[in-house]
Amino acid sequence: MLNSESIKARNNVKVIGSGSKTLLFGHGFGCDQNMWRFLTPYLEKQFKIVLFDYVGSGNSDISQYNKQRYKKLEGYALDVIEVCTELNLSDVVFVGHSVSGMIGALAAVERPDLISKLIMVCPSPCFLNFPPDYQGGFDKEDLQELLSLMDKNYIGWADYLAPLVIGNTNSAELIGELSGSFCSTDPVIAKNFAEATFFSDYRFLLTKIIQPTLILQSEDDALADVSVGQYIEKEIQSSSLIVISAQGHCLQMTHPEIVSQSIIDYVKQ
Repeated sequence: MLNSESIKARNNVKVIGSGSKTLLFGHGFGCDQNMWRFLTPYLEKQFKIVLFDYVGSGNSDISQYNKQRYKKLEGYALDVIEVCTELNLSDVVFVGHSVSGMIGALAAVERPDLISKLIMVCPSPCFLNFPPDYQGGFDKEDLQELLSLMDKNYIGWADYLAPLVIGNTNSAELIGELSGSFCSTDPVIAKNFAEATFFSDYRFLLTKIIQPTLILQSEDDALADVSVGQYIEKEIQSSSLIVISAQGHCLQMTHPEIVSQSIIDYVKQ
């Protein structure tokens, strides 16, 4: 078992801000904790903020990466639980972007003593289409082709996916940053995380969530349609959905003022 200092180094844990309530931020696929930097200035005077990188992402200790552990989202949820446990955190509000919505939910279901509320930014429990009952956004063949591109042309894959994720109408600088973030991740690790993200189906998990949950969905998101947010709201017993007039899958980067105010209002309820 890793000790506290090892966990902090392994997941590149950083603690900023001050307040009686703790916000724990989980980043999305291909990203790292740096993607939250637009939000933290609005929040750090009111809350204690814990930032971290999943093993294999950002400035985490890549030597601690285990392909078997991280082939499923449960492995990333274990990162969340271990960070909370080693930092003696409880009653945490977990803020998860994209796939981290489900990673946080897994951790919350497993350890409800650690997480008291969930805030999901552009989440999806399943990116696959299962017509006619569920439209996750992608046919399996399309996702397989996208992952095949990772093997053939990793930089080309990153350059294709980044504008799709950020949204074409948003800043070219943000698109370039996300493409660079994709490229900075080890291709083998990135593909393993991509498969865990895009081929998983965690719809069953939603009805098990007992924590109050806020869903922040973008009005125009190529990866997670508004209907996905509506589906999540319907399945989680105590949840609310806010649809933000925006394009893209990274609201915390493109619309930080709105997202941060939504977080403040929800946490203080």
